[in-house]
Amino acid sequence: MKYLKHTTLALAAFAMLFTADADARPKKGKWEKLFDGKSLAGWHTYKKAGQPVSDKWTVEDGAIHFTGGRGAGDLVTDKEYGDFELEIEWKISEKGNSGIIYHVSEDPKYGATYSTGPEMQVLDDAKHPDSFAGSAGNHKAGSLYDMLPPNDLTAVKPAGEWNKAKLVIKNGRAEHYLNGKKIVEYATNGPEWDKMVANSKFKSWEGFGKFAKGHLALQDHGDKVWYRNIRIREL
Repeated sequence: MKYLKHTTLALAAFAMLFTADADARPKKGKWEKLFDGKSLAGWHTYKKAGQPVSDKWTVEDGAIHFTGGRGAGDLVTDKEYGDFELEIEWKISEKGNSGIIYHVSEDPKYGATYSTGPEMQVLDDAKHPDSFAGSAGNHKAGSLYDMLPPNDLTAVKPAGEWNKAKLVIKNGRAEHYLNGKKIVEYATNGPEWDKMVANSKFKSWEGFGKFAKGHLALQDHGDKVWYRNIRIREL
C-alpha cells in the first residue's frame, strides 16, 4: 500500500509538471480563412486600402482569378502577419507568371509589394521564359525568387493544373512546400539571409526582407492565374 501511495504521488507530480510545461509552450493560432470563396473581402489593392479593386481580379468557381493584363495591381491582405503557416492552392495559365509574397510593407516610399516582400514563385516552368533565367533554377515554381531554387523540380504540376502550396514562417526560418514536398528552407534574417540577398537582384534594395511582419500579396504579373482554399494560422 505504501509503495502504491508513493507511485501515485509521483505520477501526479509528473502530470502537474507536464501540464505546466504544456501550458508554457506557445500555442498555434486557429486557422483563419483568407478567402471566403465568394468575394474579395479581406483584400485590397496594394497601397489602395478602402478603394475598389480592379475588375481584373474576380471570383470564379470558388477561386480568386486574375484575368490578365497590366495595371490592376497586386492584391494584398488587409491584415499583417509575422510568423504564420499559410496554405494556398494555385493554378497558372500557359506561359503564366505570378507570385505569393509575404511581409509586404505599404510604406509610401516603396513602389511595389516585391520591394520589401520575399516571393514564393508561381510559374509555368515549362514555357515561361523566366523559368530559364536566374541561377540554378531559382526562378522556378516554388523557389524563393532569385535566391533559392526548389530542391525537387518535379514537385510542380503543369500549367492548367492545381498546385497545393504551403509557406511556413517561424522563429527566423522559412519553409516552402509544394504538393506535399518541402522544397525550400532558409533563414529569414541574419548572416545566412544577408548573404543570399547580397548574391541576388535585391542586393541594393533598401527595404527588401527587412520587415518581420507585413501583408501577404498575390502578384499581378499580367498573366492569368487562379488562387483558392487560402487559409492561415498565426504561430
